[in-house]
Amino acid sequence: MKTRLLGTQGLEVSSIGLGCMGMSDFYGRHNEQDSLNTLSQAIESGVTFWDTSDIYGPHTNEQLLGRYFTQHPSHRNTVTLATKFGVMRSPQGDFLGVNGRPEYVQQACDASLTRLGVEHIDLYYQHRMDPSVPIEDTVGAMADLVKQGKVKYLGLSEAGVNTLERASVVHPISALQSEFSLWSRHLEAEILPACQRLGVGLVSYSPLGRGFLTGAIKTRADLEAGDWRLANPRFSEQNFHHNLALVDKIKQQASAKQCTAAQLALAWILHQSDHYVPIPGTRSVQRLVENAGAVSIELSTAELDEVNQIISPELIAGERYPEAAMSALDL
Repeated sequence: MKTRLLGTQGLEVSSIGLGCMGMSDFYGRHNEQDSLNTLSQAIESGVTFWDTSDIYGPHTNEQLLGRYFTQHPSHRNTVTLATKFGVMRSPQGDFLGVNGRPEYVQQACDASLTRLGVEHIDLYYQHRMDPSVPIEDTVGAMADLVKQGKVKYLGLSEAGVNTLERASVVHPISALQSEFSLWSRHLEAEILPACQRLGVGLVSYSPLGRGFLTGAIKTRADLEAGDWRLANPRFSEQNFHHNLALVDKIKQQASAKQCTAAQLALAWILHQSDHYVPIPGTRSVQRLVENAGAVSIELSTAELDEVNQIISPELIAGERYPEAAMSALDL
């Protein structure tokens, strides 16, 4: 496994990370032992940049990682641990809005530290922006956590250019975590140039299009009842087969390259910049090993151009989130 730098403050992480959300929430049934096995395989594969959030479960994903570190205390220093705050959920999982108030930042961090069973968080993100609170106030409270030794580096998730610029005046932002993949390239026009200008690395969530770009999902019936993706516009009855045809072309190119579609999609991200890191989520040891193998895929300029032509943004059917959720993105 290779490593990459996020931001200009010295945050070095594995070139492929691990999104832990699906181990506890959103994507159907989950088995704790399978997840723990996958975390152990991540250590073996060098996939040591782990991503969670207090809303996953809610809270249960952080607790899962906390149990892992209790069982394997020596692995804590191996892992670069990232978590997030700011999206409010009830114990039943209902979404209650966002909260960026300074006093809440401190409370949320302390609660995450307790659930994770760690002394510090390596990378702490504001999960969604709170329009009612100036970003300077929120990031100022996050900077206080750095001074207290509770957090090492700061990040924002789904922040827009103006927010990134204002936040960076208060404290260096090491990473922006936003959706970015072959079929989600909305960042390219303005946000990614701003990241480069400000010295902010990109952490790409859903780099495999929530599993669609792997080619493993062939019908909507492959998703369990209650899987959040059934309500996602790109997985809808109206758009599914159109998007599947594009993925089939990616699978053909991957086959010619002697790699999997997932590896090709991850390699495409890695080739965009030395400061972009995808964090594909999985509960499977096999998939984790497959994803880690993407660091060895070399793509020529001609091959990158071919991929871009196959699955250019204007060819994708459907938005990346339902309409109600889109209003909270890139603020």
